[in-house]
Parts: sequence; structure tokens; C-alpha cells
Amino acid sequence: MLHFLSAINPLYSLSGFGVGVLVGLTGVGGGSLMTPLLVLAFGIHATTAVGTDLLYAAATKTVGTAVHGVSGTVDWKVVGRLSAGSIPATVITLLVLSRLKENASSANHALTVVLGFALIATAIAILFRRAMQDFFRKRTENLSVRQITGLTVLLGAVLGVLVSLSSVGAGAIGVTVLLILYPDLPAGKLVGSDIAHAVPLTLIAGLGHWLIGSVDLHLLLSLLTGSIPGIIIGSLIAARVPDKVLRPILASTLALVGGRLAF
Repeated sequence: MLHFLSAINPLYSLSGFGVGVLVGLTGVGGGSLMTPLLVLAFGIHATTAVGTDLLYAAATKTVGTAVHGVSGTVDWKVVGRLSAGSIPATVITLLVLSRLKENASSANHALTVVLGFALIATAIAILFRRAMQDFFRKRTENLSVRQITGLTVLLGAVLGVLVSLSSVGAGAIGVTVLLILYPDLPAGKLVGSDIAHAVPLTLIAGLGHWLIGSVDLHLLLSLLTGSIPGIIIGSLIAARVPDKVLRPILASTLALVGGRLAF
């Protein structure tokens, strides 16, 4: 018990709590917030921040999947299509990363830049989701089932690469595209499906990072200790905070941080 407590860093736990509250309030994935915080505020290498955050996401989203599964808000057909693209893409990306590990400096710089652009893309998806849906709705309404299936697999592949490199993108970007491809499915079911897909995606990517030595287990434990109560509290007070106020602030913050990392 004492060893368990000594492994927890209160500062990391406090950061996990803050991110957990924001995730509960906004529904935006923790990777969009946690990874840049670890890189910019604590000076942790991008490779370690990404790897640790992926296992952190796998743990928290497993709980979310269980809730959505019991509620019946998961379309397993969509999850299967996404996984058909994301799992092979994740494995290939991890193999490339393991080769780059030999040149740690270049790998860290490349991951930092990818993380920055992923955050900017996430900010755009958050801020302009409605406009993007309206723009693409007429262009996708005549797609065949086969075309939609192919595009969903392609989306999974893109998310596999993006998440493996930056731990960002499965939430805001994934849901935005799914809303365009599946306008007839309830939004809650698409969110649930995206969360369910994120579990194997982040778990495989996280285990891959662990095998190549870019996961800090003490850091992971500290983050989970703070984030779990934070997510619960954020979820409970979400209904009291106006979404139209919170989302522009969050999107602006992600865009600024993304610009700082990318450039």
C-alpha cells in the first residue's frame, strides 16, 4: 500500500483531475488535453507522453464503453469497419516508430510536430462541426453502402496513424466524420461507437509504445488517480455549463497549443 502511494505524484494527479473534469464537461478526448500538457508544462518527451497517454485513454474509455454498451448506444457494425482500418494502420505505424527509436531526437521532434497539427485539426473539428456536417451532407447522401463502408475503413486507418503518433484525433475528428457518413444514426450512438472503437485502438497503440519503451507506468498511475474522479465530477456538472461558451474556449486553446507545438 505504501509503495502504491509513493508511486503517485500529486502534481500529475492534480493535472489528471483537471483534464478529467474538462473531458467530462466537453466530451473531448483526454489526449487532446493531456499530451500537450505533459510536453509543454512538464517537459516530458513527446514519445513518452504519447505512449503513456494511450494506455491512460484505453483504461478510461473501457469504462465509457461499458456504460454505452449497457445503454445500447454502440453500433458494433461501425466499430468493426473502423477497426478493420485502424488496427493494421496502428501496427504499421508502430513498426515505423520502433525503427525511428534508434534516432530518439528526430522521433521526438517528428511526434511533437504531428501532435501540433493534430491539435489544430481537432480544434477545427470542434469549432466548425455543424458547418462541416451541413457542407458534406448533400455530397454524401447518395453514397452506396459499399462506398460508406470503404470510407469508414479509410477513416479508421487515418485515425490509427494519427492516434499512434499523437494520441489525438479519435474523439473530435472521428465523431465529426462519422456524423457526416451516418446522418441517420443517432449522435449518441455514433459517440458510443467511437468510444468503443477507441478502446482496442488505444490499447494496441499503447502496448506497442510500451514494448518500444515509451511508457512511464508511474506517470500513468498518477494520471489515472486524478482523472477518474475528475471525469465523474465533470460529467455531473456538464449540464450546467453552456456548450456554446465552453467549446469555442476549448477549441481556441487547442489551436494555440497546436500552433506552439507545430511551429
